[in-house]
Amino acid sequence: MRDRLILLPGWGLGVSPLEPLAAALRGLDEHLQVQIEPLPALDSSDLDEWLDELDATLPDNAWLGGWSLGGMLAAELAARRGERCCGLLTLASNPCFVAHEGWPNAMPAETFDAFLAGCHADSQVTLKRFGLLCAKGAEDPRGLSRLLVSGAPNSASSVLMHSLELLAQLDTRDALLAYRGPQLHLFAGMDGLVPAEAASDLLTLLPDVEVGLIEQAGHAFLLEDPHGVAGAIQAFLHECVDD
Repeated sequence: MRDRLILLPGWGLGVSPLEPLAAALRGLDEHLQVQIEPLPALDSSDLDEWLDELDATLPDNAWLGGWSLGGMLAAELAARRGERCCGLLTLASNPCFVAHEGWPNAMPAETFDAFLAGCHADSQVTLKRFGLLCAKGAEDPRGLSRLLVSGAPNSASSVLMHSLELLAQLDTRDALLAYRGPQLHLFAGMDGLVPAEAASDLLTLLPDVEVGLIEQAGHAFLLEDPHGVAGAIQAFLHECVDD
């Protein structure tokens, strides 16, 4: 199914931020089947349980991609599937979302801990704050933030907490190194959640994959410029298929 691309969304905001990108991709190639798959609603932060759920739900032999947390999960699933995955693409997905000694260009641990505590106290207020961070660096950050949050599903607080805990522990470096298929990773130069320096760090880790940096954009660049992002993805897909 080299003509099928599955996209996984980021934390908390549901599938709607990916819909303009999916529409733009379909407009560029009528033969490409683009499927946005919601993240599992699990009361667990165990990565294997998440991957078991995704592996059982998603069709085999497709391209896997995702935004932020969705891209990190796509990377882990691509490594698990190996030759059963056509290729991997991630959008604003840091291999480690939370900074540590081995991966410093990420969200500081104390910032994330405060975020986690806020979600425990009031998940909806935290979701609005998250929307503002996603929109940071955009031309109209407040308008984009409202758009992001208004389309968010009404998720249970426990599901949001567990997925945040999963995000904190994820380290996709081994998965990215293990997966031998084609990879495209796009980052944003003004991202308020994933430092732009993570792009060069990833290229150092994986010198043979495609890594791009969209300079004047924030974390939600896929919603700011869906046609531009679709063009980059389409070029990558065609290049891989032609090879």
